[in-house]
Amino acid sequence: MNALGLLPALGFLGLGLLTGAFGTLIGAGGGFVLMPVLLLIFPHEDPALLTSISLAVVFVNAASGTQAYAAMHRVDYKSGVAFALAGIPGAVLGALSTTIFPRAVFDTIFGAIFTCGAVFIALGRIEDRPKAFSKSHGLTWRRLVDSEGQAYEYAFSMPLGVTLAAFIGVLSSFLGIGGGIIHVPVMVYALGFPVHVATATSHFVLAVMALAGTITHIASGEFTAGVHRTLYLSLGVLAGAQIGAHLSNHMRGRVIMRGLALALALLGLRILYLGITG
Repeated sequence: MNALGLLPALGFLGLGLLTGAFGTLIGAGGGFVLMPVLLLIFPHEDPALLTSISLAVVFVNAASGTQAYAAMHRVDYKSGVAFALAGIPGAVLGALSTTIFPRAVFDTIFGAIFTCGAVFIALGRIEDRPKAFSKSHGLTWRRLVDSEGQAYEYAFSMPLGVTLAAFIGVLSSFLGIGGGIIHVPVMVYALGFPVHVATATSHFVLAVMALAGTITHIASGEFTAGVHRTLYLSLGVLAGAQIGAHLSNHMRGRVIMRGLALALALLGLRILYLGITG
């Protein structure tokens, strides 16, 4: 507590709670909330340090959220393992790339990606009811039944999913957001996953990729100065992730995705402005 002081520590605990709840609700791991806030709170900090803090917290959030979603039987483990393995090399590469760009350039890239993502999600169409698919040649077919008896049937291209996961691994680790904010829309729009399965499976993938990125930051020595902030944020995230997972039972897929788009737009435009004017 001495390293931060009582009020800053409580502030990080509260931020972690909100980050964990909202991030788990939409399957994004919370990094898309936490990283922009860190950029705003610490305008002069090295992006490598902030991404190392964010990724470590994303890992804690994703691990906690995965446990909650696993109890609901909504995690597609077979697909998740394939996506995670594809994303690990990219996560390591992305973590190493954070030292390349000056802060203003980093903020501009970050804000532009978030803003474009918000527009894409807002214009997309979401079906709340899971669709039934027949087994088709060249597609991977899945059927999950959650703890409440809801059946989810879907089919997707595994090669496409693995390719996209590899790219997401680089981008998400570079930005320090863990990748859920990118992975969930990709799984829903490009691969055809039901929203609730996508959010749950995304958390499983996030836990693996964020851990790989965090280990890379620790090995490179960038994480040392962020240990205390990470600790308090992680404590808040552990509780928030459980809240978010249970809230997801009471929200329709369309509402979840629209909330995701709004959050992306607000944060993206703010960070983009800082990057351009910085």
